[in-house]
Amino acid sequence: MLYPVMNLSRTTLEFSGIWKFRCISEMEVDKSQTKAWQNDYELLAVPAAYNDQKVEERIRDHYGYVLYQREITVPSALTSERLVLRFGSVTHHAIVYLNGYELGVHKGGFLPFEFEICEEELRESNILTVAVDNRVDYSTLPVGGNAPGGIFSGMFPSAVDIGHKERNYPNFDFFNYAGIMRPVVLYTTPEQYINDITVTYKVNGTKALLTVETDYIGDDDIIVTVMDESKSVSGKGEGIRAEIEIEHVHLWEPLHAYLYDVVVSAGKDSYSLPVGIRTVKVDGTSFLINNKPFYFKGYGKHEDSEFRGRGLDQVINVKDIALMKWQGANSFRTSHYPYSEEMMRLCDREGIVVIDEVPGVGVNLNFGSAKGKEPVDTFKVLKTHEHHNQVICDLIERDKNYACVVMWSVGNESDTATFPDSACEYYGPLINLARECDPQKRPVTLVGLMGSDYKTEKALLLADVVCLNRYYGWYLYGGELDLAKKALELEMQYWETTGKPVMFTEYGADTMIGVTSAVPVMFSEEYQVAYYEANHEILDKYSFFIGEQVWNFSDFQTEQGFNRVDGNKKGLFTRERRPKQAAHYFKDRWHKIPDFYAKENDRD
Repeated sequence: MLYPVMNLSRTTLEFSGIWKFRCISEMEVDKSQTKAWQNDYELLAVPAAYNDQKVEERIRDHYGYVLYQREITVPSALTSERLVLRFGSVTHHAIVYLNGYELGVHKGGFLPFEFEICEEELRESNILTVAVDNRVDYSTLPVGGNAPGGIFSGMFPSAVDIGHKERNYPNFDFFNYAGIMRPVVLYTTPEQYINDITVTYKVNGTKALLTVETDYIGDDDIIVTVMDESKSVSGKGEGIRAEIEIEHVHLWEPLHAYLYDVVVSAGKDSYSLPVGIRTVKVDGTSFLINNKPFYFKGYGKHEDSEFRGRGLDQVINVKDIALMKWQGANSFRTSHYPYSEEMMRLCDREGIVVIDEVPGVGVNLNFGSAKGKEPVDTFKVLKTHEHHNQVICDLIERDKNYACVVMWSVGNESDTATFPDSACEYYGPLINLARECDPQKRPVTLVGLMGSDYKTEKALLLADVVCLNRYYGWYLYGGELDLAKKALELEMQYWETTGKPVMFTEYGADTMIGVTSAVPVMFSEEYQVAYYEANHEILDKYSFFIGEQVWNFSDFQTEQGFNRVDGNKKGLFTRERRPKQAAHYFKDRWHKIPDFYAKENDRD
């Protein structure tokens, strides 16, 4: 699926702005509500989550369907072209109506979908209505439960006994923001059009051989031209599978991006695809980019900001990357769902390395409130496998051409150690599916959970890189950093025996900005620094350890709970992007660590 662009053969109309909005109590949408609304509605902005735009609990904590509506006009000059209505993402389930006619449905809150519109369906003024369902359950990704959680659950009268209202019970530690999160765009193409482009390449010394495969709906000749950043022609080819050799290739490298324009022309249509050329592979315990050992320095993040929630915010994206570069960071993981295409395009341009993750979070029924109970086999209870397959295919289809993407993550903190055989049966096919879907054959990972018996982990070893979320000194041995270091050392000694490259995709400590202490204590800024210093004292010893991604880039919003004070405070920056002491600590550390280096060599 190509990102919508405006050029000489294509037009885009974006429907960002103020939409009419309603919360509805019905679980099924009454089609009479898709007619133009004259009253009984509110006004909300799109794209953005709806939860924090008003000052009302009924909207912030709404459960089930809401409706969006606006009038759209399509200029008559465009109606002779092919028309496509595209949604960047709608969380989590969408039904789209145009003039009362159902265009289609989509499940999954973090990837784009689109519908072709026939001229016969259009009027002078058109009513676009979108029904959005925010419910999460045992079949969705992320996973949601059907009962209240918490460590005291089971000690007091049940929700059924006291008559609780229906609501979401997310099985994940971030706020369940919902709504039309990313842009709604109407774009045109000629009747015969370029549907998709797939670029692969082989690099041999200073040369690169590009293979450009074009999915063209039509019977015209296809011409492919590769332009360098100075707009000079680097090579030409033709046909649905064009091979083009580039002499003196400029490679895309972390923090040193170089993008070619692959221009595909056929009939009346044309599309220019920015492409970075680089190689990625795992070699023993090294992660190689352009055949050089790469060290991940960066973050787990969230798409999260005040008022917009998880909605697209281009200013926040630009600011976040600027802060990363200020620190010397080179990477992040899209925890715990695919990020916007706008962010991916920005990372390609800015040279930020990305671990691209599907929304496979909450696939764990023996965590948190379930601890201490008789464990249940998560993978036999949940009904997520079909959807998990789909989002892997859809994510790779969307992001296959981005140079910034160097690894796919098929899941985060699943119940892989409690039921290792079931985990392998569940995740083995998903890992293989990711490998099969990716034309560039990038490495694949699965992120492991803290608190499990790591020696029973088998599913993690099916992946190319072992990614671990570890909180020695916080959830385990909190406030006892001497014991935390000993426990971490024991675990690292085990992973060394596996022959796999290992990195941390989460490690951190909740910290309230402005809380300081002469003796580092938990929640103080000094403790956050001491926590990282203790972890690095151990991790820096091991050559198979290939990267550190802090949890989290910035504080972010979560569901309410006594263990969260206005959200998760593990950020090195506040939610407003103000640096804590630890942000300065990492600025000093990361600028001393080259992006490329063999661990056994001196970093300086």
